[in-house]
Amino acid sequence: MTRPPVRTAPTGAVYFSLLGPLTARLDGHELPLGPRKQRLVLATLLSRPNTPVPVEVLTDAVWPDDPPRTARKNLQVYVSAARTLLGPAGHEGRDRVVHGCGGYLLRIAEGELDTLRFGSLARAGRAAAGRGDLAGAARLLREALDLWEGPPLNDLRDSAGVAEEAGRLEARCLTVYEDWAETEIELGRPAVAVDGLRDLVERHPLRERLRAAWMNSLHQSGRQAEALAVYDDYRQLMARELGLEPSPAMAALYRSMLGRGREARRPAPAREAVSPAAPPSCTAAFTGRPGELRDLLEVLGCGEERVVVVSGPAGAGKSALALRAAHLLADRFPDGRVRVRVRREDGTARSRAEILAELGRLCGVAGNAASPGNTASPEGAAGGDRAATAALADAWQEWQARHRALVVLDDVPDEASVRGLLSRSGKCSVLITARGQLAGLAPVHRVALPALADAEALELLGKLIGAGRLRADPGAALRIVRACGGLPLAVEVSGMRLAVLRHLPLAEYADRLDDPSAALDELVAGDVSVRHRIASGWQDLADGDRWVLGRLAGLAEAGGFTLDRATEALGCGERAAIRAVESLIDAGAVTSPAGEVTAHAALYEVPRLLGLYAHEREGV
Repeated sequence: MTRPPVRTAPTGAVYFSLLGPLTARLDGHELPLGPRKQRLVLATLLSRPNTPVPVEVLTDAVWPDDPPRTARKNLQVYVSAARTLLGPAGHEGRDRVVHGCGGYLLRIAEGELDTLRFGSLARAGRAAAGRGDLAGAARLLREALDLWEGPPLNDLRDSAGVAEEAGRLEARCLTVYEDWAETEIELGRPAVAVDGLRDLVERHPLRERLRAAWMNSLHQSGRQAEALAVYDDYRQLMARELGLEPSPAMAALYRSMLGRGREARRPAPAREAVSPAAPPSCTAAFTGRPGELRDLLEVLGCGEERVVVVSGPAGAGKSALALRAAHLLADRFPDGRVRVRVRREDGTARSRAEILAELGRLCGVAGNAASPGNTASPEGAAGGDRAATAALADAWQEWQARHRALVVLDDVPDEASVRGLLSRSGKCSVLITARGQLAGLAPVHRVALPALADAEALELLGKLIGAGRLRADPGAALRIVRACGGLPLAVEVSGMRLAVLRHLPLAEYADRLDDPSAALDELVAGDVSVRHRIASGWQDLADGDRWVLGRLAGLAEAGGFTLDRATEALGCGERAAIRAVESLIDAGAVTSPAGEVTAHAALYEVPRLLGLYAHEREGV
């Protein structure tokens, strides 16, 4: 916010800014945007780039109370002005503003809109941090922040609809600022963040992560008394405004500053169950899973079980459940709660060295070996890498032996990825999420996530589309969640899609989802795709398991299949069929009864959406 904004639009292209007042520039010259109502329409379209915006949303933004009878015609005039401003055609000659599905969609590229560029740089910065490249992360996050000129859309916030979008954009900017400040502190450069953090805390006094970063930056700059005063001010503010105490993580950070020198940049107690490598996720509040959540809290809270595996298919809500449990267990783990993803963004497994390096960075653990790659020959370099990894592993085990923390290892592909990371002694606990059962890990406590019950799925859908709309056609709502197979991700995507397509009757959308050839095409909202998530789980399966799943998916359409039907469909003997089905159960692709039952009496199921995807891939 203190540097000139970085403009990236190509010559001859209009560059729009929302991270500040709404502006449009062409080759460095600011363009007139017309009267206020026209600017409100443009701001609403730009705040939802490349996404259909219903006419009702545009109407509410311009005339929140009493729209005139000519509102729709007036909108057409304002949209026409936007087309003129953007130019007649975009990439590959396509129209820039498209009318359809009861609304308008504005096509715009990353280099033409600051919020798209901001998001791209922020993702790149977090990915760099996840790889351990803190200097690169700081540079990319700072470049993103250079686009932030002030409160987003601050000239149009008297419109409730625009103000809501502006608040969402500002929250994204604050999160990136926190990421950047923490990275600079980790690099040993706290002074560069102090002043900006102070200004933001004054504007957002109850935002705890900003406070913690400000405390750390002051502390690491040698200004301990000021750092402690920041906490005391926050404690009094919380008591006065909310009647609450600071969180256990914040209190632990304060205690660490009282008892330690400047060597501890980010004490582990200040860590919540998130990390810079955390993936993007749907925004719906956590819903359902009361039995599974209670099980996790009882097992992890009593301290007797040190490893818990939460398993379920892609999109089942494993990460959401794990993070919810970690949040509720704050008082049981005074030395912090840390989450690390075990896969990269492309779904491939991260190396043990990468995971250890991130755990070490988050918890202040350092190995005693030289950095990898400092030896002269390739053989020596490989040996140096192994030595450094071994040193980190030893240091990590030593840290776990001395602390009581909860470590969330998220999205684990297989047992080998986490062996050596689990605590061998001490009071640390590890919560693992995985699509498969990870049968090779023992002893562990296991929690398998089934499909959401109808009531839970309807509650989740109602949070996204509104309880009134749900009550207006409960039968259609029930058809929607059942067509989603009770998969939380699919229900969330349906809700997000219906929240945008407010004109679409629930019954019509239910009809679309009931069509096996169209269901997966309908389950897309922005950059969130159910097909993409299922495809990632499909890639985890061995080639033989994919073929078997393709054959069994056809049997599952009638509500399940028996072992006899599986034997017939696979064209093999009974023992081979049992092994094939149980392999898919282990991989999380087939569900089996919760209670004990013989293999012949059991009714097995393939989740509906996974079965549809298997049909697509295998042509069954």
